[in-house]
Amino acid sequence: MKAGFLEKLIERLGRIGPEEVQNYFLRLAQEKGFLETVFNAIQEGIIVTDSTGRITYLNDAACELFGLETSDAIGKRLDERVRGLDWESLTQSGGPVSRDMEVFYPDNRFINFYIVPLMIEHRETGAVAGVADSGRRGHAPGGKGGVTEQVGHAMILRDITESRRSAQQTIESERFNALTLLAAGVAHEIGNPLNSLHIHLQLMERQAHKLDGAAREEFQESIDIARSEVNRLDSIVTQFLRAIRPSKPQLQPENVNTIVEEAVRFFAPEIQDRDIVVEQELRSDLPLLRLDRDQMKQAFYNVIKNSLEAMKRGGNLRIRADTDDTHVLVSFVDTGSGMSAENLSRVFEPYFTTKPSGTGLGLLIVRRIVREHGGQLSIESSEGKGLTLTIRLPYVDKRVRMLEAGHSREN
Repeated sequence: MKAGFLEKLIERLGRIGPEEVQNYFLRLAQEKGFLETVFNAIQEGIIVTDSTGRITYLNDAACELFGLETSDAIGKRLDERVRGLDWESLTQSGGPVSRDMEVFYPDNRFINFYIVPLMIEHRETGAVAGVADSGRRGHAPGGKGGVTEQVGHAMILRDITESRRSAQQTIESERFNALTLLAAGVAHEIGNPLNSLHIHLQLMERQAHKLDGAAREEFQESIDIARSEVNRLDSIVTQFLRAIRPSKPQLQPENVNTIVEEAVRFFAPEIQDRDIVVEQELRSDLPLLRLDRDQMKQAFYNVIKNSLEAMKRGGNLRIRADTDDTHVLVSFVDTGSGMSAENLSRVFEPYFTTKPSGTGLGLLIVRRIVREHGGQLSIESSEGKGLTLTIRLPYVDKRVRMLEAGHSREN
């Protein structure tokens, strides 16, 4: 960036009248307003900082990406306004840098930062020859006595969320294809030994009944422990198969409220024992949805189970059913421990869990069921502040949207 226009203006200040000075500044103001209009029309975010990292300009798209207000951001350090941004690593190379980053506020997005230093060229004159060269990079090319100085950085921010998530979905699809190939073998190789163990435990239990006193109790306790572990392994295999090979849903008109109430009723003893309050805000005028009743009950069951396990005694779970123009929304809001941003980004990975005894398949099953019904699942959480899980199920089949007809062309 060259300062030729401003330098010429400064050189002529002593030779021009007040009216001409006013015209020059009016022209600068007009050009500034025009450039701001152009930059605000660009979808990519643009941020300009000075050499210390303080924001001197940002457009509307940058404000939206980071949840900033222009009036509050100008003059502040960028890394103070964007938490987690490592300013030093982005600028230490001294040249252009391209880096992909994940942003969690105000929305979870992936952004490509392209950062380039802003250099300004100064021509050596008698008035500035004795000025110290602090902060200047050296002589300008060509040997004409000029020096360049870094005055800041310009950043172009591009939202790459869709392409990044598309790539993640492709990886996920490939991962599930590999798991599906293994599913039948796993079910056979593990399922058959588990059945054999279960049968032999029954035989051992019959023999235990022939014993007397302490020996019988000790033997029975060992059998119970072994049976519990066999049942746990069987449950893991079953959930694994459900997660990667869900059966095709048998769709029938169903009342979502009834399915939610049945799922909650299943946990009634635990809810009462732990003094947990479950609030149900279920609209009575919800439309019937075409659902597989058993699969959707399994999805609600897994979500409620996760919420109960995340809350301490006396917690609160609010279940709300509502509608928008095209979907029924069922949200589960708990007062549990919540999740960190890092863990939240991994909740749908197979076998990822934050619980000591969890399988890491519960939410994976929920998402597969919801997707099989043409729905969507979203999770919002902050560590220590609970979690909100929302299931969106379509009741209007919008496959085609007719656009307004344009003017017909005359032949």
